[in-house]
Amino acid sequence: MKVLCFGSLNIDYVYAVPHFVQRGETLSADTLQTFTGGKGLNQSIALARAGAEVWHAGAIGADGAFLADALQEAGVHTEHIETLPEVHTGHAIIQKSADGDNCILLYGGANQAVTPEQIDRTLAQFSADDLLVAQNEISALSHLLQRAKARGLRVALNPSPMDENLPTLLPLADYLLLNEIEASQLLRCDADSDPERMLAQLHKRYPDAMIVLTLGAQGALCTDGEAILRQSAIPVKAVDTTAAGDTFTGFFLAGLLEGQNAAQAMRFAAAAAAIAVTQPGAAPSIPTRKKVLSSGAFCDILAE
Repeated sequence: MKVLCFGSLNIDYVYAVPHFVQRGETLSADTLQTFTGGKGLNQSIALARAGAEVWHAGAIGADGAFLADALQEAGVHTEHIETLPEVHTGHAIIQKSADGDNCILLYGGANQAVTPEQIDRTLAQFSADDLLVAQNEISALSHLLQRAKARGLRVALNPSPMDENLPTLLPLADYLLLNEIEASQLLRCDADSDPERMLAQLHKRYPDAMIVLTLGAQGALCTDGEAILRQSAIPVKAVDTTAAGDTFTGFFLAGLLEGQNAAQAMRFAAAAAAIAVTQPGAAPSIPTRKKVLSSGAFCDILAE
């Protein structure tokens, strides 16, 4: 089975700030660092480091060649990344606060120049029962998901960032992975609503999908309709939470693909995310499979 992650590739500009900039405020940043990023790139690297064989598809500008290099170094196949010299690579401006939290401003760039023709060329190399992993940071997402389902691929969708077009696409997902903010936007309820109630409402809307609801420091919930699985967050001192969700997504899906049950895959993902938040940057913070399996949080998984 092959995994195709068709998603964004970004250059991340990370500014360390004492607090997030407020309306009308001018604030000096303490440092500026540049990292590889994009939810698609992050999830591809997480999948590969977790042990899956992954192909990444997407688009970059001439300024983004180092993003493809980073994917290759992580073991990701990159022949489906297209370079578009007439556009800039997508990028993100990230404020990182003193307590390790972040807020992000995205510029789509080449990510928003993905065409149906590129999608068709790429999907022609994949077949039934392969897995497509997608997010909402590229253009032509509807075409991607519909064509993938028509070819018999399974679809894992991280509906981020949420927008008004996504609800019509969510029924195409076999795996739906989202956080409490995205769930509240989708359900039109408060972000601090009861997570189990939100999960139940999501399952009612999308009964054919395995749904994972991530809750930050409160852990994560998962259901396939038969039961609700709860996974606590592993307590660590957070340095940078930028790629925590992407790390969780990649390791969770990789765990399922290698035969772990949902509870084991949740633990695998939680351990990986806990390690990721102790390191700066997005993709550079994502741990290897070996590091996760040897960690105290997850060293017994292979014995189960």
